[in-house]
Amino acid sequence: MKIKITSDSTCDLGDKLIAQNDIGIFALQVILGEKTYRDGEIAPQAIFDYVASTGILPKTSAGSTEEYTQFFKEQLASCEELIHFNISSKASSTHSAASIAAKQFKGRVKVIDSKALSTGQGLLVLKACDFRAQGMSSDEIAERVTALTPKVNTSFVPDDLNYLHKGGRCSLAAMLGAKVLKLHPLIEEDREGQLIAKKKYMGSMERCIKTYVQDLRAQYRRYDKTRCFVTHSCADQSIIDIAKKEVADMFEFDEVIETVAGAIITSHCGRNTLGVLFISE
Repeated sequence: MKIKITSDSTCDLGDKLIAQNDIGIFALQVILGEKTYRDGEIAPQAIFDYVASTGILPKTSAGSTEEYTQFFKEQLASCEELIHFNISSKASSTHSAASIAAKQFKGRVKVIDSKALSTGQGLLVLKACDFRAQGMSSDEIAERVTALTPKVNTSFVPDDLNYLHKGGRCSLAAMLGAKVLKLHPLIEEDREGQLIAKKKYMGSMERCIKTYVQDLRAQYRRYDKTRCFVTHSCADQSIIDIAKKEVADMFEFDEVIETVAGAIITSHCGRNTLGVLFISE
C-alpha cells in the first residue's frame, strides 16, 4: 500500500530533500501589504526589505479547511494513504483546519501536530519517510512519529528582538535592553509546542552561537545520530561556519544539513536567526 508523506511548508526542508523523499508540500501564505505570496514564492530578502521600509511585519495566513480538502484530494490521487504534518498547533490554526478536512477521507488521511516548527517539524517528516522505507504501515508510522514529538529539540537564537517585538512576543523595553547589552535569547519550543525564552547569551552572535551549541551538547547527552539541521534565516557566513564547526566537534551526527528558513518562519524571527535542531533519545 503506497503511503504519501506531506507537510506544511513550514518544515523548511528545501527542494532537494523534498524531491528525494517525494514529500507533498502545502504552502502557507505570506502577505506583504496588498500582495499575497505562497511560501517559497518570495525570497527572504524581500521580507527584510519590506520590514525595513515599512516598519511592519508581514502577515502570515494558515490554510482553510477547504484548501486542505483540495490538497488532500490531489495527493491521494497517487497513493492509498497519507500522513500530513502541521506546524505546532500553539503557533497556528493550520492543524485544526487540516484535522477537520481529514475527517472527510474515512481514515485515509492522518494529521499530526508536530508541536514544532521549521526543521524541528522537518525532522519528524523525514523520520516518517525513514519508517515508510522500512515498510511500516501508516498506523505504525503515525504512532512512532507522534511518540517522538516531545523529543525534538526545536531551538534558535535570534540576532535581535526587533521581529519578536513587532510580533508581540517581547516588550519594547526588553528589545532595547537586549540591543544595548548585546543580549541574544535562546528561544525553545517546549513539549506542548509553545515558544519560551530559556536563557540569554551576551556578546557577538558568533560567540553566542558557539556557547549555544556547547549548551545543547551538555543538555542532550543521548541523541538520535541520524541527522541534524543547522537552519538559519540568511545568517552571516561566519555565524553559519561557527555553528557547523561546533556541531561537528561536539556531536556525532551521520549528516549535518544546512537549510535556509522559508518565508513563514523568516517573517517572525528576522535575519541572522540560527538554530541547531535534532531528535534526542
